[in-house]
Amino acid sequence: MKTIKPIAKIDLAFSMLCLQHRFNQPVARISKAISHTGDGHLYALFGALAWAIGGSHGSNFLSAGLVAFAIELPIYWLLKNSFQRRRPQELSPVLTAFITPSDRYSLPSGHTTAAFVMATLIGHFYPDCYSVAFMWAALIGSARILLGVHFLTDVIIGAILGASCATISMQLLGVNV
Repeated sequence: MKTIKPIAKIDLAFSMLCLQHRFNQPVARISKAISHTGDGHLYALFGALAWAIGGSHGSNFLSAGLVAFAIELPIYWLLKNSFQRRRPQELSPVLTAFITPSDRYSLPSGHTTAAFVMATLIGHFYPDCYSVAFMWAALIGSARILLGVHFLTDVIIGAILGASCATISMQLLGVNV
């Protein structure tokens, strides 16, 4: 546990830097909008559109997405409930969250995990869109920090988990990775 303490200190200091500045209210408004794009509705829309207009390529994208989320969700819940890491505002009385999170613990960031599942799949199946998808996923992760509901390491671990689950799903389905 000693090796985690320095990381936790850096996480808390970074959160304080992100949340205690005079522009935190306008930044939070923008961050809410960005974070909302990672609530899940767009993932279903992307999958449905790919399936409807993408032929077998779109069907493979949808299948890989369904398998990736079937892998990701249990791992996400297992990690979240095993680590039981408290959220930033619970660790410092000077930090305020700008939204109410949908669950109790912070590690890993579920929004970031899901966004990186989608970014990885989009990058593989639609390479021309990879840069935009990756930036969108990174913005979702950043927004979660700027809203005060996640630490930097929650987002980093979420990104790794999401990309890994997407890659594993494509390997399981025999999609050339």
